[in-house]
Amino acid sequence: MEADLSDFNIDAPRWDQCTFLGRVKHFFNITDPRTVLVPERELDWAKVMVEQSRMGTVPPGTQVEQLFYAKKLYDSAFHPDTGDKMNVIGRMSFQVPGGMIITGFMLQFYRTMPAVIFWQWVNQSFNALVNYTNRNAASPTSVRQMGVSYITATTTAVATAVGMNMLTKRAPPLVGRWVPFAAVAAANCVNIPMMRQQELIRGICVKDRNHNEIGHSRRAAAIGITQVVISRITMAAPGMILLPVLMERLEKLRFVQRIRVLHAPLQVVLSGCFLIFMVPVACGLFPQQWYQLFITHLFLLNCLSLLFLTCPLS
Repeated sequence: MEADLSDFNIDAPRWDQCTFLGRVKHFFNITDPRTVLVPERELDWAKVMVEQSRMGTVPPGTQVEQLFYAKKLYDSAFHPDTGDKMNVIGRMSFQVPGGMIITGFMLQFYRTMPAVIFWQWVNQSFNALVNYTNRNAASPTSVRQMGVSYITATTTAVATAVGMNMLTKRAPPLVGRWVPFAAVAAANCVNIPMMRQQELIRGICVKDRNHNEIGHSRRAAAIGITQVVISRITMAAPGMILLPVLMERLEKLRFVQRIRVLHAPLQVVLSGCFLIFMVPVACGLFPQQWYQLFITHLFLLNCLSLLFLTCPLS
């Protein structure tokens, strides 16, 4: 028996976006790292299915679950504004594999200045590529603005890491292991406002509960950008704070001391365990629509190509 898809809205949220759990389920779906391995032809199929569903011309025999899967692939690989296919490294679904490698090596190689500088540079380069990939079509960011943001964030991260390494030379070893997190947090506080300064200057589109545009608000932009900064730091915090504590204890064990060559791979894997949960949790912290305010581009990623959904207001 064929499913009735006449009233099916493929852009409607699958889970209640007014609840934190509903938002987390949504972001678990679109940040699934397994979608990175999906062949190009399957991604192209997903785009065709989504476009056909929007026009109400899906092929006979299509099941609802097929459309949900197509939408998952579409959201993971195509820009929400332009519909263009994004480069793999800049996709939200690459946040876990990309982030775990960089985080693991930042936490492992924190003792020498060259290693600190190199991995902070790699991290900010990764962030810059994600920001470029997920740039907002409604508020385009110039190449010059991206360049200034990249240089500023990299300089901030390196300066923070190097400065704190020098200040913590006589501190307990665990304190030194937390320096990479301090550098990442400081860079996020600089990078995101710099990347989105046009929104702070011009404001962002605000609509009423009926989705009628009522103007632009710089205050709403400031609140939205603040939430992005909080979500980015929250995404990194558990792994970069708790993992050093865990490694500090593990490295005291004799068998762990004998396999020093595996310390970096171990931290990479453990970082991935944290990120696979923290990416969707951090993205779901804040609703995509506030009471009486509809912000068309609240979340960017590292960070990020996120789907902006309307939350029914009561």
